[in-house]
Amino acid sequence: MTPPTKTLPSGDELPAIGVGTWDIGGDTVRDAVRAGLDAGYAHVDTAEGYGNEAEIGDVLAEYDRDDVFLTSKVLPKHLDYESVIESCEATLDRLGTDYLDLYLVHWPNPAISLRETMDAMATLHEQGKIRNVGVSNFSAYQLSCAHHVSDVPIAVNQIEYHPWNTQDDVVDYCRETDTVVEAAAPLARTEVFADDTVQAVAEKYERSPAEVVLRWAIENDVVPLPKSSTPEHVRANLDVLDWELDDEDHARIDDIDHHQPVYDFPARDWTDDTYGISE
Repeated sequence: MTPPTKTLPSGDELPAIGVGTWDIGGDTVRDAVRAGLDAGYAHVDTAEGYGNEAEIGDVLAEYDRDDVFLTSKVLPKHLDYESVIESCEATLDRLGTDYLDLYLVHWPNPAISLRETMDAMATLHEQGKIRNVGVSNFSAYQLSCAHHVSDVPIAVNQIEYHPWNTQDDVVDYCRETDTVVEAAAPLARTEVFADDTVQAVAEKYERSPAEVVLRWAIENDVVPLPKSSTPEHVRANLDVLDWELDDEDHARIDDIDHHQPVYDFPARDWTDDTYGISE
């Protein structure tokens, strides 16, 4: 089944589910992306920080580039003007393409001017190297600032989103500003599979916990980006498009009240290779 899409401010269509590729590389990511594209996905999400862009580029060379909505992200340590440009060009080279459908600021970096970052994004957009601009892991406050200083519409905010961490304030602000919400870690890195409510709903529908959680996200108008190292699971995740949760069961998942993130914690190690901020 061909995934439905969401229309971005540019008029481009963003497929409503994508192949996530965090923490997989080599033949594993090649097989996962190939399985996804062969199954009917048209949306692949990566990042320079994932270290797998070259492998994904190998697979994309086997397909019509215009049939794939391709996203990558720039690391927060590279958010000064020149580094954004250089990072994007290196990403394009590794992916074997001359444009990205969507380029995201992977994490906000308070040590670098957001205006400088968004000016670089605007330059890349003007050059045709990126077709849409977005952010990732931005709070409502940070996203509001990005909207204010960007000359190009902020099309997407990719955040941690799953039944244990719905970030309602961020999602509400995205709705108010017509910013599409994408779900990173939509399965809470499998931790949410142990949730009693998720298990009960999965049993009722004779579906896997993964399928239930992904279906719930799509029905909440969020674009999930599930990652799997197994081609069979990649294909199974696309099956969420051909059935629905009834209102009562959807509400049961909405009412899960854990507030338990799996990666987006308040503290950061500012000196690690993601941020690289020295004292």
